[in-house]
Amino acid sequence: MAWTIEYDRRVLKEMKKLGRDAQRRILDYFDQRIAPSSEPRAHGRPLTSTFAGLWRYRIGDYRAVCRIEDDAGLVLVLRVAHRSTVYDDPI
Repeated sequence: MAWTIEYDRRVLKEMKKLGRDAQRRILDYFDQRIAPSSEPRAHGRPLTSTFAGLWRYRIGDYRAVCRIEDDAGLVLVLRVAHRSTVYDDPI
């Protein structure tokens, strides 16, 4: 089963602040690894505490926080930021 990847509007704004190489690496990660995967959870880790129910993907020095909706076959990317700041604010 192929998964649909959608990006929250705030993610698109955050990604504009990143360098072109980082943007390409993040987009390629989702297009080449997560979208065609039969199980997107195999590539990430579940989050706990205030982020319980969400998943994180490690992409070099960046982290992507996502919600996986099995019924819709959707991975919704909620936040992308450097690993030092990605968990600073609740989603």
